[in-house]
Amino acid sequence: MNNEHISGMSHLVSPKGRALPPWLRRAWPASSDVARVRDVLSDLSLNTVCRSAQCPNQGECWRRGTATFMILGDVCTRDCAFCGVASGTPPPPDPGEPARLAEAAHRLGLRHLVVTTVTRDDLPDGGAGHFVAVVKAVRARCPDAKIEVLTSDFGGDMDAVVRVAEAAPDVFGHNIETVARLHAPLRDPRASYERSLAVLRCAREALSAAHHVKSGLMVGCGEKEDEVVAALRDLRAAGCDAVTIGQYLKPAGNRAEVQEFVAPEQFGRYEQIAYDLGFAFAMAGPFVRSSYHADALTDAGRPE
Repeated sequence: MNNEHISGMSHLVSPKGRALPPWLRRAWPASSDVARVRDVLSDLSLNTVCRSAQCPNQGECWRRGTATFMILGDVCTRDCAFCGVASGTPPPPDPGEPARLAEAAHRLGLRHLVVTTVTRDDLPDGGAGHFVAVVKAVRARCPDAKIEVLTSDFGGDMDAVVRVAEAAPDVFGHNIETVARLHAPLRDPRASYERSLAVLRCAREALSAAHHVKSGLMVGCGEKEDEVVAALRDLRAAGCDAVTIGQYLKPAGNRAEVQEFVAPEQFGRYEQIAYDLGFAFAMAGPFVRSSYHADALTDAGRPE
């Protein structure tokens, strides 16, 4: 799955049994905003990464008028070592989902929504047509809302990438997930570092200059600083103008172990390095995920 760094945050597993550092302890959100959003999602039978990942950022994001929807089901055709989403055979696409998602955005008064997906290698277009239908439905129902897509690699089908880009989302996102050296041990064999860069490059070429291209990666997986910097350079060369960097947190079950809890100071360093490399928007921190403060990117204006 090209995901929000899905990692079951309510079941954190410390590396080698060590206690969690203080900067990773956060109270679970509880507010009327959370309850209202949950009611709408249940009524319209929609999935969000916010709930699927049990994300502690959800209350903050929902109060900002942002949410991340997960389309095309909640079963992924791939099995990445860091991801908590179930792997298997997903159901057919739901043709009513785009309209219901647009209705949810309207009811909630969302000003920025992120639309992501499980990877659908079983579909001829990887789900690109469904993404387009969602963008069109939201544009028609909520013309003032900003739309950010966070796509899979569509199996390397660049025509599918172009098709989604031509729907003109405000932000086209695809996560590189980790540094080049760790792609093989952490990602499903059907994914590749170079393919992810190619997706981003293709999206940049297909989009107008007014639209953003965004990616994200996890740290704490055993990478070194120079490898993170190399990945940031690769992303810039591929046309990315926005990047997020967050802490990998192990989901429950037989998933990859956390190798390090990265200190907040190091996240600050990564964020500054990203800006020094020319990113128009960078956000790095222990709880940062692909859609965290996503609205800040489009509020910032046009990419450079």
